[in-house]
Amino acid sequence: MTNTPDLPALIGSRICHDLISPIGAIGNGVELMMMDGAMKGPEITLISESVLHANARIRFFRVAFGSATGEQRLGRPEVQAILSDLTRGTRLVIDWQGPADLPRPEVKLAFLAIQCLESALAYGGRITVERAEPRWVLTAHATRLKALPGLWAVLTDAAEAPDLTAAQVHFALLAAELGQQNRSMAAELRDTEVRLSF
Repeated sequence: MTNTPDLPALIGSRICHDLISPIGAIGNGVELMMMDGAMKGPEITLISESVLHANARIRFFRVAFGSATGEQRLGRPEVQAILSDLTRGTRLVIDWQGPADLPRPEVKLAFLAIQCLESALAYGGRITVERAEPRWVLTAHATRLKALPGLWAVLTDAAEAPDLTAAQVHFALLAAELGQQNRSMAAELRDTEVRLSF
């Protein structure tokens, strides 16, 4: 009996793979123009910052939405670099306290959970990521959280799933990945904190 391929994950991997090189090339071109003095000013700085942000998002999406097998591993320096680049210049801080080396499927789960918490931190805040063997605990703190009625239930009770928009698809993807990895989610919601453990 063969396993059914995870087509959404394969599509995610393919899109990220095909976009990362041209985005990198644009970044290299902008850097060369800045070095030789051909172009300077706020316009080129804005382009450079946008390319860096797009590159960071693609690298994050590649892990969160892409294909992941148990044999693939990610080290803490790579994960921290992705998250640091992702949050540079934003009001979001992500404190990754995970182990030095992890299977890629586990990092995928954590990245999807980060994206769910990021949705609640629309006004900025801090996400702390910890792993106490064998469970993950992610805690989001902010003075003001965005209300997400019904979305947390997607993670803990699939029967409660509302109609999702494209901006909320990571909630459904995390729920599916939890099922794939035989994990269950607990969500604790407070006025200034959201805590996810799985």
